[in-house]
Amino acid sequence: MACLTVFGFALPAITAAQALAPYTVVGDGIPDSLTGAAGDAARGRALIVDRASTCILCHSGPFPEQKFQGDLAPSLAGAGSRWSVSQLRLRLVDASRLNPATIMPSYYRVDGLDRVGHAWRGKPILSAEQIEDILAYLATLRE
Repeated sequence: MACLTVFGFALPAITAAQALAPYTVVGDGIPDSLTGAAGDAARGRALIVDRASTCILCHSGPFPEQKFQGDLAPSLAGAGSRWSVSQLRLRLVDASRLNPATIMPSYYRVDGLDRVGHAWRGKPILSAEQIEDILAYLATLRE
């Protein structure tokens, strides 16, 4: 699979065949899984600490093996206690819907974006499965 570079990190390119799954925003969240199934928390943690998703460039969290973690955004420690699964899903899919001035990327939105690299136009940064995997892990962070 081809890779694209974001902030210096290689991410697998999402193909047109991996088109966006439909979702519905209800209040401040997306209640239904993008894949119709729960994600895998172990894969989600691996995505976060591998820096492939760029999460720990801005966030810190319970990742003792990672010496350099971000401090631009809230710690991910306790994320599962602070937000519901539905709220976390919307934050991953399109945080700008909650805060138009956020610096957090819209990981699963492709329309209405500015300054998108040619290779990324019309493609999400993360797949629906990757979103659900990261979400599954974040939901376990209760303290």
